[in-house]
Amino acid sequence: MRRAALIVGGGPAGSAAAITLARGGHAPLLVERTRETADALCGGFISWRTIETLERLGIDPDALTPMRITRARIFAAGRRGEARLPRPALAVSRRRLDTLLLAHAETLGVAVERGVTVRKVAEHAVSTADGATLAADALFLASGKHDIRGGARPAEARGSDPTLGLRVRLAPSPALARLVGDAIELHLFDRGYCGVVLQEDGSANACMAVHRSRLREAGSPEALLRDLMHEAPQLGERLAGGWSAIDAIANVPYGWRTERTTSGVFRLGDQAAVIPSLAGEGMGIALASGRSAAQAMVAHGAAGAAAWQQRFARAVAAPLRNAGAVWALSDRRASAALLPFAARVPGALAMVAASTRVPALD
Repeated sequence: MRRAALIVGGGPAGSAAAITLARGGHAPLLVERTRETADALCGGFISWRTIETLERLGIDPDALTPMRITRARIFAAGRRGEARLPRPALAVSRRRLDTLLLAHAETLGVAVERGVTVRKVAEHAVSTADGATLAADALFLASGKHDIRGGARPAEARGSDPTLGLRVRLAPSPALARLVGDAIELHLFDRGYCGVVLQEDGSANACMAVHRSRLREAGSPEALLRDLMHEAPQLGERLAGGWSAIDAIANVPYGWRTERTTSGVFRLGDQAAVIPSLAGEGMGIALASGRSAAQAMVAHGAAGAAAWQQRFARAVAAPLRNAGAVWALSDRRASAALLPFAARVPGALAMVAASTRVPALD
């Protein structure tokens, strides 16, 4: 059966699109490759702007977690800088966030099929691993950082020394709670950085963006973590209690965005734009893109995809550019060493935070 809308991916971008389409009178089918919701590699930090988007989607932020993140802390070259965030944010595991969003979509009548792996995208149809073909007037591609044949992002977006994403979970402990507290931390090191933030259960998500050359020199992710415990002592304190298995994803094309799309295909989340993770706006892009793309579908039908994609690309151009500039500074030892001092300048953090948020698209 051909549907009006097919959504590939049940993460925040896909769920936001599903919720908005259902509210607009559509009955989308959402397919998700995992059978159970697990913790994704990326995400966890929800900015004040993204909290507003969640509320518009019908999600109570306190249902995710009652705790709030109020400060940002930067470590580099043995130095530390700290400042208050412009407005309180929150941190939540992707398991919790994705579960609540998808459950809300289902209460609105969205059909969800799990355990469906999409292998190929062609026109307004997808081919699945079990040989089925699913067709729709409009396709919402929300597969995150995982590319699908026929809809892959260009290889040149990765650069000559591509960035790899690594994530470990740090178990709850009094020491971890004391060290991190109500802050989002950014630990800068040679050819990479690590963000650390406490989540709703007291565990910490430690997400790293590391150039391939640095990982190659270390020899393995485990060896890299051991090296970082000596190179970045404050990060070493957080890692001292041990970590869970290391999750990894290769060749993250930070700074990439698409301005063009095939007729009837809406590219959402990381398939639309990939902001450097140090900005803490990945979930903002996912939710904003899903919601606004679905609004375009409700207003203009599948034919509105091309105009919406261009509009969204323009909207995220400045946040991506500004986050990229901060990333470039953090990637150089001399300038990275100055960032903790810059964080202490009154108003500096607020200015950077404002310049890397996704604007309202209503």
